[in-house]
Amino acid sequence: MNDPKAQAGGIRLTEEPRSSIVDMWGDIDGALRPQASLALASALDRDLPVTIDTSRVTFMDSTGIAFLVQFYTIGREEGLPVTLRNPPRVVSDVLSMLGVDGFFDADSSSLVAS
Repeated sequence: MNDPKAQAGGIRLTEEPRSSIVDMWGDIDGALRPQASLALASALDRDLPVTIDTSRVTFMDSTGIAFLVQFYTIGREEGLPVTLRNPPRVVSDVLSMLGVDGFFDADSSSLVAS
């Protein structure tokens, strides 16, 4: 069941030569905690800039937001840029509601950890 279309949501790391891309799609909730942990650990092991693509996220609960904040926090501690690409309203609204939208720049096409 690794087909993204067959799942309600998912998190996958793609290793690019100069960066790590974390692709998130569908419903991002507590059921994806193992995928989130694996993506975080693998991306940090690579020690390259990270882009989190949330453009296909349709729902995100507090677990998903905690994942984004954890990525930002650890990335910053490790000196790695973490970019949030194309956050849909379901993501940006929750970030704003929780007061953590300030962790990322307010670029309309992507949000970069500052």
